[in-house]
Amino acid sequence: MSITRTNTPRIRRSPEESRGNILAAAESLLVEQGPQSLRLADVAKAAGVANATVLHHFGSIDAVQKALMERMIGDLVESIMAIEVPADAPAAARAAGLKTLFDAFETPGAARLAAWLELTDETSRLTLVREAVQEVAQKKISNTGVPVELAEDLILLSVTLAVGVGLFGPSLSALIGKPPERARELTLQMLLSYLQNLST
Repeated sequence: MSITRTNTPRIRRSPEESRGNILAAAESLLVEQGPQSLRLADVAKAAGVANATVLHHFGSIDAVQKALMERMIGDLVESIMAIEVPADAPAAARAAGLKTLFDAFETPGAARLAAWLELTDETSRLTLVREAVQEVAQKKISNTGVPVELAEDLILLSVTLAVGVGLFGPSLSALIGKPPERARELTLQMLLSYLQNLST
């Protein structure tokens, strides 16, 4: 009696494609189950690779989490940098930039991953954050006449509030009988009012 084996064909990927595949799998797990699901075995299984493959490309599961957050930050910066800043409508550009920021942290998983990295003391390794803030402050906000140092403070305030809204906004709003989007609406109104006062 012969045993027939069905082998799953091995997919050959470049190192860059392999890393992208692993990060895509990690992001899907993050969205579906939260940061606690980003364990080595779970990420490897979702990516369809061996645990050793994940370790080969990233070194540790902590590095996978860090790389995923950095990818999200990079996507956010790219979106903000793509916003046009017309000279005759700076208020509209500011509103668009803040909307993009809040959208990013309301994406399922983004704010939770940021909080998870903070709670596990991994945020200190996110060196890309500093570069991202400098790029947006120097190349985007300062072009509207805002000094770079103030622009960095505005980013600090805006990101802190966006993470808070992304984590607690809908649930806290619901707990006190408000629509789920109320925290976001109030926070954006406050930030836009503050920015308007700076420019007058």
